[in-house]
Formats: sequence, structure tokens, C-alpha cells
Amino acid sequence: MQNTRLRRWSRRVWMPVLLALALPALWGSDGETEVYTAASGTKYHREGCSSLRQSKIPLSLADAVRRGYEPCSRCNPPVLGDSGGRPAPVITEGARPGVLGSGAPGRTGGPYRVTEPLANGEALRRSSAADISRMVRAEVSGAVDGDTVKVRIPNPPPGLEPTETIRLLGLDTPETVHPAKPVQYFGKEASAFTRASLLGKPVYLAFDWDLRDRYGRVLAYIYTAPGECFNARLIREGYAHAYTRFPFQFMDEFRALEQEARREQRGLWGSGP
Repeated sequence: MQNTRLRRWSRRVWMPVLLALALPALWGSDGETEVYTAASGTKYHREGCSSLRQSKIPLSLADAVRRGYEPCSRCNPPVLGDSGGRPAPVITEGARPGVLGSGAPGRTGGPYRVTEPLANGEALRRSSAADISRMVRAEVSGAVDGDTVKVRIPNPPPGLEPTETIRLLGLDTPETVHPAKPVQYFGKEASAFTRASLLGKPVYLAFDWDLRDRYGRVLAYIYTAPGECFNARLIREGYAHAYTRFPFQFMDEFRALEQEARREQRGLWGSGP
């Protein structure tokens, strides 16, 4: 009798503890778990993974999945569990599965994303190699500043509207219209260059993992001709610096373009006022 009571007591005490230890393994890891990605990689990793020797960018597991990163096969990082044991895409509010902005990788039928693999399965590394025939056609109707323009889209695909504000991806130009900041050095020159180069002209839009920023602006690469990425041109000619706080497909290229502009003292990297 005493042994029976002891067994019952043990079950009541230890069962919750065992379940607490086992459920994370059954259900997958918390989306707030920190994982890492390389600047130009397509996978996410544990902190000590050998794939992170060149660069290491921290982000949450949920964000890694939303951006379309796959778990590394070397270090076996945590996953958000689903029935197949693979990361389950997190659908952005208001987005539809298979449409840009849903976070689902691959060819979705939505606007062209430079994160899609090439025909040989390799990742696109150079902005000049993007396929302009698959991009969204638009016309620039206004220039807000050096890195933000307004466009008209004649036949917008799912996820886009006939008129949109475009924030150029992967770069930042000096401020000219920020409500809390003064006009910065070379800001007016950058704004004038963007206006003269794009206003009233046809352009082509390509996208990365995220369709919009927190202000609702569309995040895009603007192309003026095959192989001609205006984002890259702004950095190369010294009107902008590479914005690398968040990973994007052409991060390595844009960093190199900024370094080149600095060496040559172009634009804002020249002698200041």
C-alpha cells in the first residue's frame, strides 16, 4: 500500500517536469531563439557553425524562417516545428501563401525576387545578373529624396498597388526631408541625382525577401536597363552608403562598391565642407 502511494506521488511530482523538458523537442523551438546567418548566405546556423567564419548576423528564429532561410545541415540549428520537422513559413499579416511578402522561398508566381536561385541552383550574387524580363514595370512619378521615389505601376501584381512609394534597398543617402534631422552633407546632391536620373522614366522593380518596411513603403531594387541597378549606381558614384543593418542579397557587392567609392573619394566621400 505504501509503495503504491509512493509511485502515485512520484508520478504527480515528476510528470510535469518531464513534460516541460520534452515538449520543446516535440513542438520545435521558440521563435525568439537567436540564430545566425552569413551576409550572403541562404541558411541559418548555430553560433559556432563553421559557415559563419566570414560574417555572423544575429536574428530570431522566427525572423530567419520568415525571410526564407533554411536550417544549416552542418550544425543542425533549432527549427520551428511542423509535422515534417522543417521550419514552417510564417505568413505576414494580410499576405497570401505563394505571394511576395509571405516569406515562402522559391518561385511563387508573385513579383520577381533576386533571392530566387538561378537555373543551376546557385544563388544570385551580382545585381547585374538579375533577370530584367521578370521584373515589374513602373514609371517614376516623384522623387522624395535620394533613396525614396514614387512610382506608377500599370499592371501591379498581387501585393502591389497602382501607385507605390519605393524605398531603395541596401543603401542610405544623406537626409534631406527627415522631420527630426537637419539636411545632411551631400543630401541635396543625392536627391538631385536621383530626380534627374529617374523622374518621368520607365524603370523595372525587383525585390528581396521583404516586400515592405515598417512604414509601408515597398523595398525594391530599381533597374533602368538590363544589368543596370540604380541602387548599385548610387553607392558606386558616392551618393549613398551601403545599409547593412539587415541582410539582403547583394550585401557583399554593395559593401565592395562603397569601399571603392571611399578609395576614389567620390561624392560624399570627397573632401567635406
